[in-house]
Amino acid sequence: MAEGIITKSIGGLYVIESPDGIFQCKARGIFRNRGISPSVGDRAEFSDGVITEVLPRKNSITRPPLANLDQLIFVISMSEPAPNMLILDKFIAVAEYQNIEPVIAVTKIDIEDYREFSEIYRRAGIRVCVIDYNSDDPASEIRQILKGKISAFTGNSGAGKSTLLNEVCSDFDIPTGEISKKLGRGRHTTRHAELYRLPWGGYIADTPGFSTFETNRYGIIRKEELSECFREFRQFEGMCKFRDCSHTGEKGCAIAQAVESGEIPKSRHESYCTMYEEAKQIKEWELK
Repeated sequence: MAEGIITKSIGGLYVIESPDGIFQCKARGIFRNRGISPSVGDRAEFSDGVITEVLPRKNSITRPPLANLDQLIFVISMSEPAPNMLILDKFIAVAEYQNIEPVIAVTKIDIEDYREFSEIYRRAGIRVCVIDYNSDDPASEIRQILKGKISAFTGNSGAGKSTLLNEVCSDFDIPTGEISKKLGRGRHTTRHAELYRLPWGGYIADTPGFSTFETNRYGIIRKEELSECFREFRQFEGMCKFRDCSHTGEKGCAIAQAVESGEIPKSRHESYCTMYEEAKQIKEWELK
């Protein structure tokens, strides 16, 4: 029996990297009966070309199937496409909910001013990396935070994920799509889940672009748990007048007061309120 990490999944076959080498395996039929499907990023036990056990995960996302992520890097362009802060905030909340560290990489800074946008998220305690392709080494900060971790890159199609990945490590040679002027989004070019091993340690994965209609596929958050996914809210926890405060506008709400005083950015609170209203509509069967 050997153990390793699944680095690629395509057509029912799994590539596993272990200390003894790289192996191609199939999954046991028993996983289907148990409602388990091995994912890229899983640590698995295998023998004679068959995965016999998937070890417990610390987290997972479903599109594409990825497990045991340490961090999600959101590649956000300042133009074409412009940032959609509600969608970004939704995905940051899902990352927080699943205990995945969110990181923002800002691209196309030569077109639009990025400072105000970056400050909103830095004040929230989220790391923001500015990608300046006019500098000598645009991806130096990103390389440092990738070391020794399993990371995924995501963001709107056309935001520059593949370009940034190739800047991080030119060995990847990931194809880049052209922006569709008509649709306002890029043509996605990533066709299967795969982890790319970094020469200096760690793995990274590219993921499909995200849209408003697909955020729930990454995770559904109950309204009672939502405020915990906004880290700038935490310092005001327990300070509201009412114990069951929803933080959406009740009298005596410490969060609302912090928004008024500028301690919490207005856009972040607006995203929270929108997400709270959406969470109120979730049916119990959707949570299963």
